[in-house]
Amino acid sequence: MKRVSILLRLLIAATLFFQSIFLLQAQNTEGTEFWLTYGDNFTVSSSVVNLQIRIVAKAHQTTGKIHFTNLGTYEEFIISANQVYTYPLSTIEKQAVYNQTMNKSNRTIYIETSKPVTVYAMSQVAGSTDATNILPVTALGMEYYQTSYTTTPIFVGDAYAVIAIENNTEVLHNNSPIITLNAGEVYYHKCATCDMTGNFISSNKPIAFFSLSPAIKIKHSYDCVFQQLAPINTWGKEFFVPVSHIISDHVRIVVAQNGTFISQTGGTVLSVGSSQTNLSNLQAGQFVELEVPVSSDGCTIIATKPVSVCTFLPGSSTYGDAAMCWLPPKEQSVTSALIAPFIPNGPTNIKTHYVTLCTPFSTKDNTRVSIGGASPIPLSGGTNWIDNVAAGMSYYKMPLTNNTDSYHFTNPAGFLILCHGIGSNEAYYYPAYSAMRDLSSAFYANDIHYQDLKDNSMCEGDVHFLAEIEGLHPSHPDRITWWINGTEYLPAKALEEWYKPFTVGEYEIRMDVIYENLETASKTGTLIIKSCNQSAAFFANNVLYSALKDTTFCNKNVNFRAEIEGLHPTAPDSIIWYIDNVFETSQATWNKPFENGTYEIKLVVHYDNDTYATLTGTLKIQALWIKIRNVRY
Repeated sequence: MKRVSILLRLLIAATLFFQSIFLLQAQNTEGTEFWLTYGDNFTVSSSVVNLQIRIVAKAHQTTGKIHFTNLGTYEEFIISANQVYTYPLSTIEKQAVYNQTMNKSNRTIYIETSKPVTVYAMSQVAGSTDATNILPVTALGMEYYQTSYTTTPIFVGDAYAVIAIENNTEVLHNNSPIITLNAGEVYYHKCATCDMTGNFISSNKPIAFFSLSPAIKIKHSYDCVFQQLAPINTWGKEFFVPVSHIISDHVRIVVAQNGTFISQTGGTVLSVGSSQTNLSNLQAGQFVELEVPVSSDGCTIIATKPVSVCTFLPGSSTYGDAAMCWLPPKEQSVTSALIAPFIPNGPTNIKTHYVTLCTPFSTKDNTRVSIGGASPIPLSGGTNWIDNVAAGMSYYKMPLTNNTDSYHFTNPAGFLILCHGIGSNEAYYYPAYSAMRDLSSAFYANDIHYQDLKDNSMCEGDVHFLAEIEGLHPSHPDRITWWINGTEYLPAKALEEWYKPFTVGEYEIRMDVIYENLETASKTGTLIIKSCNQSAAFFANNVLYSALKDTTFCNKNVNFRAEIEGLHPTAPDSIIWYIDNVFETSQATWNKPFENGTYEIKLVVHYDNDTYATLTGTLKIQALWIKIRNVRY
């Protein structure tokens, strides 16, 4: 590929837009260690219920083990790159992990793998099914709020489970001690007469927390809940709720801090059970319920303090029963996700499986999917994009028809991705993949979260630092201190925002925080600075893209050429061309005939330091013709 001249490089520099991306290696729902348990499904026995685990490998072959704590046994497995491993539990294994009675036990599963994977689990009987993503150990926390659902009169009540990953883990319910667990033990808590939504579950060491109501009903019949919930430190303030049901979805918003104010657009506030109808000055543990009709094109939720949002399929005679999904906030969006559809291994009414992907409206057409490791393609086979222009968001519901393949979704602008399956009187719903960044007290460098810094190198030059802290001490002289390679950087003392130039190298950046209650926290990220030699341009019939708007072509046949320095050597999206925001090709050079008219030509470039550039030009075609009359002399 030709080198771009110095003069051309200067022209390009004036028009390039770079966007940092969050890689899969960052803090998210992918990992190498996982803990799992199962709860009561519609009060059926373990011999009747079908329990399943699905593990999705990335671009490398992966080995691993599934350990059954109660049995002292394990199952070894190997997964090829970009493939899916499905493990249905045997009768004895189901009995060893299925909780129906409130007590402490060893009914847990520990999964370990040689490479990062995503893990999912399903609990299913005909007429009552749910599935969940399983969080890696690195994403677990010590503070949770229960979210569930019951109706009046209460049918079978509510339940949750807590798994300890360390010895001497003390568990509290609404700040009252209830149990002490050792690593691998689970405490199953059940209340036959309550809806425990808003109950506070905490511990002195990280725990895995599952919402496990045996049966919930919203609009149509009953179905179980099986959803691992996220710790409070990963909650956010901004949400976009897609509508996966054909009529409407329900939403529950749980508050963790006193004095929380919520605004929403697209939903109707409901009075259900102990839910609140006032969105102002909510207190810790209170929750709000919304109904979001499909006609709203989705719902936006903005809170003044972090909240948890769960979205529900309400069910119908043809669209399945109720199902619950923890909804990641916008702050937990990702740019790449590897998932797989669930296929129940027993008698089931579920016939169709869907992914719902939410992404910014302006960049929705950059979304692509690779199925089973094949070349990436634009989304197809589902609904048209549903646009909520006021929210700046769009969502797309796509059927998952390749039952044994992985699906790899990408979009440099970021997205959230949910999965659900439906059939007569049966449904499941869960978050397929998301980031799990610590948002309680975080810092960002050039808009990159501190936990993602090591996987997102930057070019040498000024770096912009920004702290976002809940409950920061208002006046303590050491309320924020910044450290670079173990030495305090005094010019940034007590500052929430600052800039500093960095040369090539690796730097440990640490932020120490003092909260208003005098508790402290320390957050550390690794900043990697590279020397960058990157530039890009494209030409149409040898005319530079920035000059196209001043050029009209008479020839309908147009030759395109990209000239790029620092191109990513292996990424499948290293070069992507669009015509009027519709994907065209991934070739560096190509040719295409056009009809008369005006077209937007866009080139998206993925550089070797995992940044992106977007170049846009306006192509004008006006082919001329001359009619010559026959003249007789």
